[in-house]
Amino acid sequence: MDLPQIADRWPAVAPAFGNVTLRAFRPEDASMAVDLSRDPYVPATGTLSLNATADQAQEWIRRQQTRHTEGTGFSFAVVDNTEGHCVGFTGLWVRELPAGRAQIGYGIAPSFRGRGLASDALCAVTSFTWTLPELYRTELYIEPWNTASIGTAERAGYLREGLLRSYQEISGQRRDMLLYSIVRD
Repeated sequence: MDLPQIADRWPAVAPAFGNVTLRAFRPEDASMAVDLSRDPYVPATGTLSLNATADQAQEWIRRQQTRHTEGTGFSFAVVDNTEGHCVGFTGLWVRELPAGRAQIGYGIAPSFRGRGLASDALCAVTSFTWTLPELYRTELYIEPWNTASIGTAERAGYLREGLLRSYQEISGQRRDMLLYSIVRD
């Protein structure tokens, strides 16, 4: 399957909402990645190593920096506007862009949770999605136990569409996923 041509579509203006701004990853964001890697769920669902070393965190940052030039999506560092440093990540994955669909993922490092930053980041990346004219639907996949992520999705205006049973393998086990979506008006 050919990947969408998105290398020249990085946002000219940094997406922002509420108390966050999204930007490209920088090497100094590795300390956030180390913090994020301490949550065992994050490495189970992505490419960040559990309890990452500084070198592993830098490698993860380098992978994030190449996502859009490879055509897989847009990976953003989430910056807390109050403190001015990176607190997490969000990504827009566009493999299904030719069909008008994309998926979003997000994560806030444990030491920055509970401040509404994930909802702000989701709103910011969602507003960016609508700058892609061929995109009509954005989806989130959330495990039913993840009440914090469910709240994030709902605060950002996403609607629950249903339960996808045994949808995805995580850490060697098939997992159910709730499907949330938002569509272009």
